[in-house]
Amino acid sequence: MADKQNYLKKDKIVKHIDIKSFDTTNIVNQMGETAFQARNLFRAAKIYEMMINDTNCCLYLTLAGSLISAGMKGIIVDLMKSNMVDAIVSTGANIVDQDFLEALGFYHYQGTQFVDDNELRELMIDRIYDTYIDEEDLRVCDMTVAEIANNMKPGAYSSREFIIEMGKYLVEKDLGKDSIIRTAYEMGIPIFCPAFSDSSAGFGLVHHQFNRKGEVVSIDSAKDFLELTKTKIKIGTSGIFMLGGGVPKNFIQDVVVAAEVLGIDAEMHKYAVQITVADERDGGLSGSTLKEASSWGKVETTYEQMIFSEVTIAFPLIASYVYHNSNWKSRSGRKLNDYLNNQ
Repeated sequence: MADKQNYLKKDKIVKHIDIKSFDTTNIVNQMGETAFQARNLFRAAKIYEMMINDTNCCLYLTLAGSLISAGMKGIIVDLMKSNMVDAIVSTGANIVDQDFLEALGFYHYQGTQFVDDNELRELMIDRIYDTYIDEEDLRVCDMTVAEIANNMKPGAYSSREFIIEMGKYLVEKDLGKDSIIRTAYEMGIPIFCPAFSDSSAGFGLVHHQFNRKGEVVSIDSAKDFLELTKTKIKIGTSGIFMLGGGVPKNFIQDVVVAAEVLGIDAEMHKYAVQITVADERDGGLSGSTLKEASSWGKVETTYEQMIFSEVTIAFPLIASYVYHNSNWKSRSGRKLNDYLNNQ
């Protein structure tokens, strides 16, 4: 059997794309004069630019799929630091298993899908397509979540509130300066993980609740839904940029209906862009079109665009385009965490 280090090579660490280092303006503009998904990508970039230029618009970014392990973290952090993201709705895996893991000083490694997975299992190496993670590092991540929970006052928290505590931990330990969690904490950007326990956080919380005698820390997903709905009610006009589909896509779209259930007349999301490889024909949410969402009263169809492409290809092109073209420098951060903490 090969040695573990034969797979987890320091010269094969996944590196994160830096959109500040290249300008895709020319190529994206030329795509606008072509057809198919290239032209769709151009239109999506222009819609995201419209969101940024609309000073009344709240920008929601959703994250699904394995994005941080694939080198997308730097782009997301740059968008956050440039006030091009007001709130994030994500899978737990992106935020905890991947971003928090790297914030603790660990890595994702370039690998290959053409490998003996039984050997990987024996070596405690986890595979995400052509990327490797050291399972022993993930166990540290699990137990760090448990440690954070052990030091919190028992009670029911939204995932947003728990992730704030994770941000505090990173600041106190002087870790993860380039992480999504720490950047969000320092900038007052809320992160919601509606399926928080479906991640490394779940293992940490299970360990915490199993070993804690008496009252425990738990995650209240209904509180997540209410808090996210409150941001929509407060801001009014909104735009969503969705990377992948899944629970984050549905969760952010549902806030419009949730407001109506509360007896509050909320605007549909005015702007919407989604990058996905999912198909609409099986009726699944990930591939359902934004026009379909309009039938539910969730998304307007004037400024919406689907891009049927893999996220790691399309997202850097769009993000670089808007970074180098929009007036984000005159846009102020909304610090929605401050607002929610005072509710």
